[in-house]
Formats: sequence, C-alpha cells, structure tokens
Amino acid sequence: MAAAAAAGAMAAEEAEEALGLFTGIGLSEAKARETLRNGALSALLRRAVLQARSALGPALDKATGTLLYNAAARLRDPKHLGFLVGYIARREILTDLQLTAALEYVRSHPLEPLDVADFERACGVGVCVTPEQIEEAVEAVIGKHRAELLAERYHFNMGLLMGEARSRLQWADGKTIKNEVDLQVLHLLGPKTEADLEKKPKAAKARPAPVEKQKVAVVENGEVGTETRSLLEQLRGEALKFHKPGENYKTEGYVVTPNTMALLKQHLAITGGQVRTRFPPEPNGILHIGHAKAINFNFGYAKANGGVCFLRYDDTNPEKEEEKYFTAIREMVEWLGYQPYAVTHASDYFDQLYTWALELIRRGQAYVCHQKVDEIKGHNPPPSPWRDRPVEESLLLFEDMRKGKFGEGEATLRMKLVMEDGKMDPVAYRVKFTPHHRTGDKWCIYPTYDYTHCLCDSIEHITHSLCTKEFQARRSSYFWLCNALDVYCPVQWEYGRLNLLYTVVSKRKIIRLVETGAVRDWDDPRLFTLTALRRRGFPPEAINNFCARVGVTVAQATMEPHLLEACAREVLNEQAPRAMAVLEPLKVTITNFPAPKALEVLVPNFPADESRGFHKVPFQPTVYIEETDFREEVDKGYKRLAPGQPVGLRHAGYIIAVQNVIKDTSGRVIELEVTCTKSDMVEKPKAFIHWVSEPLACEVRLYERLFLHKNPEDPSEVPGGFLSDLNPDSLRVVHNALVDCSVLSARPFDKFQFERLGYFSVDPDSEQGKMVFNRTVTLKEDPGKA
Repeated sequence: MAAAAAAGAMAAEEAEEALGLFTGIGLSEAKARETLRNGALSALLRRAVLQARSALGPALDKATGTLLYNAAARLRDPKHLGFLVGYIARREILTDLQLTAALEYVRSHPLEPLDVADFERACGVGVCVTPEQIEEAVEAVIGKHRAELLAERYHFNMGLLMGEARSRLQWADGKTIKNEVDLQVLHLLGPKTEADLEKKPKAAKARPAPVEKQKVAVVENGEVGTETRSLLEQLRGEALKFHKPGENYKTEGYVVTPNTMALLKQHLAITGGQVRTRFPPEPNGILHIGHAKAINFNFGYAKANGGVCFLRYDDTNPEKEEEKYFTAIREMVEWLGYQPYAVTHASDYFDQLYTWALELIRRGQAYVCHQKVDEIKGHNPPPSPWRDRPVEESLLLFEDMRKGKFGEGEATLRMKLVMEDGKMDPVAYRVKFTPHHRTGDKWCIYPTYDYTHCLCDSIEHITHSLCTKEFQARRSSYFWLCNALDVYCPVQWEYGRLNLLYTVVSKRKIIRLVETGAVRDWDDPRLFTLTALRRRGFPPEAINNFCARVGVTVAQATMEPHLLEACAREVLNEQAPRAMAVLEPLKVTITNFPAPKALEVLVPNFPADESRGFHKVPFQPTVYIEETDFREEVDKGYKRLAPGQPVGLRHAGYIIAVQNVIKDTSGRVIELEVTCTKSDMVEKPKAFIHWVSEPLACEVRLYERLFLHKNPEDPSEVPGGFLSDLNPDSLRVVHNALVDCSVLSARPFDKFQFERLGYFSVDPDSEQGKMVFNRTVTLKEDPGKA
C-alpha cells in the first residue's frame, strides 16, 4: 500500500512538473492538461522543452514554444526530435513555414545520416529576407494587378496579392507580407469609402454543361446520399492519399531498413515508376458482388493512374481448388470490362518461396514446430516449446517435411513474430499430401497466405497491395517478412468490404444451398455471385456503377439490393431494346379486322429515340393480351379493357372495344371478341396495352429475394439458421408465356425490355422452339423493398 501511494505521489509530481514546463512555453493550462493526457506527445514535448531550455535558458518565448509544440506533435519519427529542436533553439528555424519544410524533409529522408547542407537548403536555414525585398516584391505584384485594383478597389481579392508575393519570397514572414500589402494598397486606393464597405454582389454562377458521371454513395446512418464523382475520379492521383510509386517509406507504419532505399531504387528501375496492383482471388469458389468492388478497386486504381493490374490466383490450398473456378474467375474479371496485365499463380513462385523459407530459418526468424493445429488456434495459445531450437535442426526438419517424412499436422514451419491482433508466430508452411492442379506431386508442403501474399507482391513489384479491412491485422507481418528477407517491400492499403442484405455470399453456405436444392448452382439468378448476376441479366456496367456509388470507403458498406437494381434499370433503359410479351395470355379475336391478311406493325426499339431503329411484328385477327388487362366489372380508377371501356393497342394504331365475352364451363373468361377502329377516328382511350400476335411460346422465370430477412446469417434475426429463412416465393416459373417474334434470333444473355413488364434476359437453358427468359428487374422499384 505504502509503495503504491509513493508511486502515485511521484507520478503526480512529474505531471505537475510537466504542466509547469508546458505552460512556461505559452500553452494555456487547459491545452497543457490536454497534452498531458497524450502520453507519447507529452513525453516528446517534455524532451523538446528541456533541450531548448538547456540552450536558451529557462525563459522561452511563446513563438519558440509554438515551434517546439508543433515539432513534437507533427514529427513521425522521434529519433529526429533532438535534431530539429537544435535548429529551433539556435534560431535557425524561426517560422512554421520552415518547420513544415523540415518535417517533410526528415519524413522523405528516413535513412541516417541526413545531408545537413541539403536539409538547410530545403528549410531556408540562413536565408534572410529583408524588409526592402518584401517591399519590392509587394510593389511588383500590385503593379501587375494595378488596373483591376483601381477598378474593384477593396472588393479585389487581396489574398491573390499575398499569395503571389509569398511565391516570390518563399521564406518571408507571412505577417510582414500582409502588413506591407495592406500599407501599399492603402497608399494606392486611400481609405475605404462607404461603397467599399458594401458587400460585393454575388455573380450568378454559369451552369456547366451536364457531364455524365457515376453517383458515389455516402453511407450515413444506413441512408445513402449521392455525390457525382466517377469511380476513376475517386481513384485518380491524390484522391486517395496513397503513396507515389517508390515513395513507400512515406506511408504511416512502413518499416525502413538500411537496405530500403536501395531496394526502392531497384524497384523503380524495374517498373519505371508505374503503378502496379493485383487482384488475388482463391480459386476455390465463384466470385460474388463483394469481389466486384475488389476488382473495380484494384483494376480501377491501376487504370486511373496509368498503371497495370495482375490477376494472380492464390492457389496454395490444393484440396479445394478446381479448374472451373480458375476459368470462371478470369471470365468474370473480363466480363466486368478489365484485362489483366498478366495472369499469374502463387504456384509460379513455389521454388522461390521455398528458397526464401530456408533463408528465413538461417536468419533465425523461422523454426519447425510440432504443436497441433488445435493447440495454436486462437489468440492466446501456449508458446511453442520448439521456438528456440537450433537453426541447423530446423533446416533438417524442414527438409524432412519437404520429403514427406512427416504426416499432415505433425510439423509446421512458423515465423517468429507477433501480429497486431496478438496472434503469435503464424504458420508459413504446412504438410498436405494432395496433388496440386499445376505442380502435380512435386510438393507435399504448401505455403500459407501469411507467408505467400507479401512475397508474391514483392516478386511482381506491386506498388499498392489493396486488401479488405480484415487484413489490417496482417499489415505488420507483411512488412516484417519482406524486411526479414531483405526484399522489396510493397505497401498494403486496406478498404471496407461490400456486403449486401437479404443474401449470403460465403462459399460454404452457397454450397449448402446447392446441396439442399434451395438453388440450382452457383449461377442461380437468386444468388449474388457474379455468374448469377450475369445469368439474371445484370449488365456489367450496372455492377461497376453500383461499386462507384458505394464509393471507395475504409468503412464496411452493407447495402440494400434495390440500390443495385436501380443501377441495372439505368443501364438497361439505354441498352435493352423493347419487345412485347404476355405472361398470362387471354385470346382476343378481332371480328372486323381491317385487312384480308396479317398486317405488319413497326415498333421502335427505343421509343424515346426512334433513330435507333425499328422492328416489325405481325398484326392479325387473333391477338393475345394479359389476363389482368381485362375486367368484366370496372372499379373506380381502372382504365384498361372492360365492356364499354375500349383501350388502344400499343404501336398498332387501333382501338379495340369488347363485343362478346366467352367463358368456359367454370365461368372463367377464355376469349374476347372485339371490334377495332383506327385510333385517329375515335376519342383517345384511357389506356394503351401491350399485345402479341403470331407469338413465340416461351418460359419466363420471375425472381424475388431468396431470403425473408435482411440478415439471414444473424441468429438474433433468424434463430433457426439461414436455411430456415428461405423465401418460398423466390422463384415463380411461367411455363406458357408468349413473346413477339422480334426476339427469335436472340442469344443467351441478350437483354430486352418487355413493355410494361420489366427487363428480361435470355437464359442459357433456352432451346430451339422454347426460349427461356429471366426477369432481371421490374420497370419500377417495388416500394415495399425500399
């Protein structure tokens, strides 16, 4: 108790001493106490003040104190603190402008020793700007703008004069320049008049011509707002604050070693300063909507900055990899509109990775361990009793692993490091007696993601290794491994995952859906895999636009499916030609058909733009309309066909009126007999309906959400598990639909707007004589989904 009390008293004494130091340099007591709450900052500031006081004495002026505080607060690498404080104490760094230049210099020159002469040139040390120089510079700037000043007087933007004068005298004091500008402007214009004091009227902004851009979503409290920035604009240049190629060391947390600058120089010689990214999927499943963001981010960032992107298969787990996944992944990348710079595999580098593993052991940074998988799971496993085994012993045992002398789970190669999440000594290699699809039986040991990922990035000279947020805990191990082997170290950047409500995307759960018959396969149109979205009819542009609307965010984004559907409508409205189809046909016989044989009707492919062409459909005495477009009894507000209420036939130029209703023995209406009249000879009807004549029989599949709840994997929402949440109405098949013959030559994945019904895509199940269509989305969003 006494010891604890004494320690507490000592800490309080030190805090009071620091408080006195901080207020002594001009900080308010509140600011000083706030600084004390930041242990790292207060320790640096205390060091800086004590060093300055040893040079200047106990009384430091406020200007010096401000420089010391800013140096301690803004310096990234504390090892340079004494160096910078020396310049402040010697009055060689006198302004915040100089300090900013000094901080940037030490940040961009991480290796010791610093070139003092170059540092002093970069920070304006010893540069003396005289009052005469300031006067001359301001005089020159005012002379340049004299006419505008005399015309606009004090309504002129004085900041422009300040900025131009400062650009002429980089190290001049800003306050002195401002005083000189004010003085010379007063001398030219005289005191302000009443007119000068009036507010300048705002000029009306000229509206620029509308530019077509993607809308970027801002997710706030579950609501999505939009800002008009294209995906490439979000990714171009400085937009993301990423490092420039070769300036990896400027990134927060990047580890600089004595070899770093030489390795970066070699890297730039190989890449020519080009941005390089990679998309590294595991070939053990089909890509889903979340991968679409990753594809757009990796390929898009490279494209926006004049770089290249690799498609690299992370094929280090031969048990789960299949050729169909390799093919489907590349197909989906290209379907989204991207071409890989090169298609590579982690297995391309197995020999090099093995050589580096041997080197890691030789350097004392890895060891062979015999703990079981269950023993090393979690964040607090017991330390390995083999961590300190001799290097030679680990080399021999690792060779035995390679030769197959250990069974699976009997030995692993582990790296000596602790990760951000507390995981200790991650596994680098494990034994697997499974032939590899590319290397066959050559290997029975395979590298893990933690070992492979950064080294493959290094081999391919990736500049920006873009990963989802869950890999942030592996960033330190990424840097550690590259530096432990003295190889080029890229920079890992993290971004937020994209998730969608009312669905599951995990491979394991999709496999369960397939096995239980809930869906047909990975490309079932009710899923949100990319192959499923393509089959349902979503255009790749719509998926890319959706990713742009979600935006390049660090936070995870969980979106409603209707936002993706809205993107599809926008694209399909421009891309999908119109056709007419009837899902629930009702036969209509025109008793006074105006011609002895069928007529041809011209239908615009895009009614809003007839320059995009027409197609012909036959019009004959028998046509078919939707059952729902006829009622025997008219309700208030009903505008379609009924006895005594005619309707127009879209595009035909005729109005039909019911003469006779034919029913079957159960009383169901099976046919209508009608008369027709040219539309320009009668009053305009209340409605125009779609129809088909000489149609093609087809099957139409109508899709709804696969799950009933927003989060089918959440036990609090769905206690019985995701399989208990299936929507029984997620698929309705219309077997005997009719479509006009303009679609006869359509191929799988061709898209149409069926007038008044929605957007539809030709399914690959289509056969000669029986086309199959998938409804992609309805024409308008269902308000119940919002």
